Amino acid sequence: MNTRKTLVVVGHGMVGHRFVQAAIERGLTETHDIVVIGEESRPAYDRVALTSFFEVGAEALSFLPAGRYDDPRVSLRLGTAVVAISPRQRVVTLSDGEELPYDELVLAAGAAPFVPPVPGHDLPGAFVYRTIDDLEAIRKAAKKAKAGAVIGGGLLGLEAANALHQLGVETHVVEMNPRLMSVQVDEAGGRTLNRHICDLGLTIHTGAMTEAVLGTSGPNRKVTGLALKDRLALDVDLVIFSAGIRPRDGLARTAGLEVAERGGVLVDEQCRSSDEHIWAIGECAAPGGRMYGLVAPGYAMAEVVVDAMLGGAGAFTGADMSTKLKLLGVDVASFGDAHGTTEGSLELVYADDVAGIYKKLVISEDGTRLLGGVLVGDASSYGMLRPMVATPTSPGIPLPANPEELILPAGSGGGAAVALPAEAQVCSCNNVTKGQIEAAVDAGCETAADVTRETKAGSTCGSCKPQVKKIVEDYFAAQGKVVDKSLCEHFRLTRAELFDVVLIHGYRSFDEIIEAHGTGRGCDICKPAIASILASQLNQHVLEQGNRQLQDTNDAYLANLQKNGTYSVVPRVPGGEITPEKLIVLGEVARDFGLYTKITGGQRIDLFGARMEQLPEIWRRLVDAGFESGHAYGKALRTVKSCVGSTWCRYGVQDSVGLAIDLELRYRGLRSPHKLKGGVSGCARECAEARGKDFGVIATEKGWNLYVGGNGGAIPAHAQLLAGDLDTETLVRYLDRFLMYYIRTADRLQRTSTWIESLDGGLDRVREVVVDDVLGLGSELEAAMTHHIDGYFDEWKATLDDPDKLRRFVSFVNAPETPDPNISFGVNRGQIVPELHDEPQAQEPVLLGASIPVGGPR
Repeated sequence: MNTRKTLVVVGHGMVGHRFVQAAIERGLTETHDIVVIGEESRPAYDRVALTSFFEVGAEALSFLPAGRYDDPRVSLRLGTAVVAISPRQRVVTLSDGEELPYDELVLAAGAAPFVPPVPGHDLPGAFVYRTIDDLEAIRKAAKKAKAGAVIGGGLLGLEAANALHQLGVETHVVEMNPRLMSVQVDEAGGRTLNRHICDLGLTIHTGAMTEAVLGTSGPNRKVTGLALKDRLALDVDLVIFSAGIRPRDGLARTAGLEVAERGGVLVDEQCRSSDEHIWAIGECAAPGGRMYGLVAPGYAMAEVVVDAMLGGAGAFTGADMSTKLKLLGVDVASFGDAHGTTEGSLELVYADDVAGIYKKLVISEDGTRLLGGVLVGDASSYGMLRPMVATPTSPGIPLPANPEELILPAGSGGGAAVALPAEAQVCSCNNVTKGQIEAAVDAGCETAADVTRETKAGSTCGSCKPQVKKIVEDYFAAQGKVVDKSLCEHFRLTRAELFDVVLIHGYRSFDEIIEAHGTGRGCDICKPAIASILASQLNQHVLEQGNRQLQDTNDAYLANLQKNGTYSVVPRVPGGEITPEKLIVLGEVARDFGLYTKITGGQRIDLFGARMEQLPEIWRRLVDAGFESGHAYGKALRTVKSCVGSTWCRYGVQDSVGLAIDLELRYRGLRSPHKLKGGVSGCARECAEARGKDFGVIATEKGWNLYVGGNGGAIPAHAQLLAGDLDTETLVRYLDRFLMYYIRTADRLQRTSTWIESLDGGLDRVREVVVDDVLGLGSELEAAMTHHIDGYFDEWKATLDDPDKLRRFVSFVNAPETPDPNISFGVNRGQIVPELHDEPQAQEPVLLGASIPVGGPR
């Protein structure tokens, strides 16, 4: 007698997939056959990282690339919708007319974007931002669009704005509330976020109400603008609605299930609906009458339902609504009682308008407990702060005696560390505690990656990955176990140890190094790392025989590979100072080769869209005009930015331009573990943003202040003062030592900020070595820098002078001047922009130096 039951899951999004995973892992498929109905044509994918679709593609986001589960008792039916539920008969009707019986039914239908019923909302050119199909449609429309507007300035709205911005469309954000992300951040945090986003070139319209989407009528209907109440209309030809979501509870309503007042299937603490055989999880559910619009609560509901079906007593009693994400490159985090609504709560605020950083902690009236907080511009402390928060079910972690130390910069009395208890939740998406992470280590996990695979901590939004790694390493250290920091499987040494090995033994090739100290043939981790070490010590050309096979894509062709298959050309413009003659040459080269031009934040001009075979001819003209490589493709010094200083500015007290040029020319071509950027400001007004750079110099009446360890990246950091009121000679000596100390001891791809944090003693240790010379290395580090300066040569000039090196710059060996047929060219904001087709297309050959056809096949 067959006693197996049929479990039908309606919806195959992130939460539906998590439910199936949990059911398989916990043995529910031993008694149940599971049928999953997915309305989309592709299996579940990572909606949290949806914007990265434009960079990585759909397959990289997929949770189930094979399109099926390994467990044969789970069947997945995609491209199919459930159109009706008959609770009495326990049958669901599919869009093709099939009736599918069930014993238990789980609704994981998610939510739908809310589209305000304004006139013109259904015009071609008006989109929502919810699925990969939506993004593909937006990308297609963006190819012909000059400007677009996103209606909604919340989490999803800013994600959509980021997508438009990435597609090269002039972007407007229209938000009805007086600030962006009004649910997550307060007024001051909203102002900081607003400045960050406006600095990126987007236009923000807060307190603005949409009245209509304007457009043409007839057979060629399209969007032509956006009408706003009491404001001028926006001239846009693409609109994205991202004004919130609504639970997809239509099936439940027609089936007679109870729904919450504000929408969503009303469920109890076990996520069971008013029908005992129907459950609801994720955004379509409303436990206690409340809809949760984040993935973490949905995951928790999925676990609760599996537990209930196995006879457990688990309950969903609420969820942590904390969020941390990077919006348009800006870190934003909100946790706990972010708006200070708790009676008697107090606020601690740190704001740095120059650096664009805002941090607020909400603490209890007696100052002993953390209730919540907001972080904008620097959310690096989120992993430590969020588990500290007191909740109705947990007292949290007691605050230190001086809680302001939790948000102040390390150089200003901040950097307090708090020991998390075992029950502290580290990963809110997957409800993983510090204790569970340590238990995974006890069970045999050797690395943070092993822990993530075992516990899923850090596998969803990724914001807790640094915290997971630190917990693993600290736990190893507490047990007296050596933390494995090997460069890769081929070398048991760290990068710093390899640097010393090469220095001591005088190795000159990868083969010598791996034969003496490694195993195997190397990989894409150790080869570029050793190439960098050899370049730092030997000043060899990266394309010399024996070196070229070690390089990654960018160094291999002395140019940055762009996402469409073309390359960028970035000549050095020291300090941003350029003659009219050189400026004209750049314009002529861009015109003649059809390159897209952009002035960067580092005060130089990028030329985008060069094909590989065009690079030598482009650089021949640039080198002849006196330009040299800007090393935008290498882990090396990029730029030293400057303000106009005392030369022009009435506030300037020192010649910042002159010093910036001297420093950029001194350190040009310097290979390092990660890219390096510098800045020089001529006064305390800091117009060169020097404190956001790996090394920053700010003029004083007495000389120069030297700051180190600032950078952007995944975790932005503010540079800290190393030494003050220095004369120029001393400043340069300290900088020589600092950079060489970093190059010798940092890990692979470690920024200066995290390198300083990793040192025992942090900045104080750097000061001891660089300024006080406690190790007696000062002369050695200075000599190493002198060796670099004396041996400097321009990589592109050397390439042009060597026929052997030039042979690699061809798209096709048998037709060296034939361009890649996948690349055509269109126009964006008045400039020629290369486009990469999804499928190869035939295209007329374009000879080097010939005019490039505009408006090719799209």
